[in-house]
Amino acid sequence: MKKVALMLANGFEEIEALTVVDVLRRAGFICDMIGFEEAVTGSHQITVKADQVWNRDLSAYDMVVLPGGMPGSTNLRDDDRLMEVLQEFQAEGKFVAAICAAPIALDRAGLLNGKNFTCYDGVEGNIENGSYQKQTVVVDGKLITSRGPSTALPFAYELVHQLGGDADQLASSMLFKDVFERIKIHSIFG
Repeated sequence: MKKVALMLANGFEEIEALTVVDVLRRAGFICDMIGFEEAVTGSHQITVKADQVWNRDLSAYDMVVLPGGMPGSTNLRDDDRLMEVLQEFQAEGKFVAAICAAPIALDRAGLLNGKNFTCYDGVEGNIENGSYQKQTVVVDGKLITSRGPSTALPFAYELVHQLGGDADQLASSMLFKDVFERIKIHSIFG
């Protein structure tokens, strides 16, 4: 069974982190919340109890996911051992995923060199490498990125797909496709 490590640093974006964990677990994957501390507080003051405390080793995992949020993304970016682990994942052909502002950590680790990526609007100005694409989710090989809170579900479904799960069936059972089609048809935002 595929295993996913979702990293939690103080200041993480709650919707992005918990949506990913929820969807991956619904799909039948192991998704552990790895906290920089046992209790980690998000950017909107929601405290989450981590499944494990970050011990600087993710070798048992097939994918690592970095949620955005501030200062969560900078806390991830500034952890030197996490940068090494991200490089190891890339070298081993494992999946690395980031959403919102978290691609700044991918940039520092050197994972965006020659890659397409997306991120929260405006964050691309703080990223020196890679080719920014303003899309909901961008997949470039084993690198998966997404834009922000409202893209957390499409991002999570893409992670399920990349891990070999039935993302279409899961999205249907969660009514995502039905709601998404209604929004497009009725254009409630415009």
